[in-house]
Amino acid sequence: MDRIDKVNYYLDIAQTVAERGTCLRRRFGAVIVKNDSIVSTGYAGAPRGRANCCDIGKCLRQEYNIPAGERYELCRSVHAEANAIIAASREEMLGSTLYLACINNESQIFPGTSCCSMCRRLIINAGIETVIVRDTPTEYRVINVEKEWVKNDDSTQLKSGY
Repeated sequence: MDRIDKVNYYLDIAQTVAERGTCLRRRFGAVIVKNDSIVSTGYAGAPRGRANCCDIGKCLRQEYNIPAGERYELCRSVHAEANAIIAASREEMLGSTLYLACINNESQIFPGTSCCSMCRRLIINAGIETVIVRDTPTEYRVINVEKEWVKNDDSTQLKSGY
């Protein structure tokens, strides 16, 4: 019997969570796991009670051809990572792993994505230790938050994500 490895198991769950995303550009799903238990999930979507982009058929960032990683103040959505963090307590997140998957609107994996600078800061402050990002159905990148985002502080440079 072929059995899926644990990382891809959680990435599959993140990809399924992404199916709930409401963004007209890309849909993200995040799953926070600690001690082999799911702590919380989150997908990109408008704040509770507000209309989603998919409901109103409009995205200002898309309308104005704003490149990925720029002008997030125009975005209606709360990012998947932020929604997963909001749904968990800090104690649950300390030392945890966040699994992230991105799909396009045809539900195909969108490879090479990354957390935006705002979500990186949230992940750092939440105490999440590792971020794993899906690139293909079986390949992924492992990010050590301390080494790659805290010690290698790129916040003084102009870089984009998402």
